[in-house]
Amino acid sequence: MDNDNWTSASTAELWRLYDEVTAVLGRRMTAEKVKLEERLRRLEGTADGRGERARRPYPPVLPKYRNPKNPSETWSGRGKQPRWLKAQLRSGKKLNDLLIDRRPSGQKRRRTA
Repeated sequence: MDNDNWTSASTAELWRLYDEVTAVLGRRMTAEKVKLEERLRRLEGTADGRGERARRPYPPVLPKYRNPKNPSETWSGRGKQPRWLKAQLRSGKKLNDLLIDRRPSGQKRRRTA
């Protein structure tokens, strides 16, 4: 339909055309969305559609800090601070005071400025 036909068409005809166009566009957009979602699932490696991917394995993290009152309580320095650590910090200790010494006893800690 060219511009001359639109200007000479009645309002009812234009509304009917509008309804037809929106219905066709709606169906096409829905079909396109389904295709794009399927493609995205394949790209993510989840063609089964559940949307879950296997997590990569993380290496174990060794503890960096130890509770002097209870040596079995340790913290790796990641995540939320445990209660025992917060209590030690409130009592005036520094985080460095709670470090686990991993060096053999013959080696001394070198200070770097």
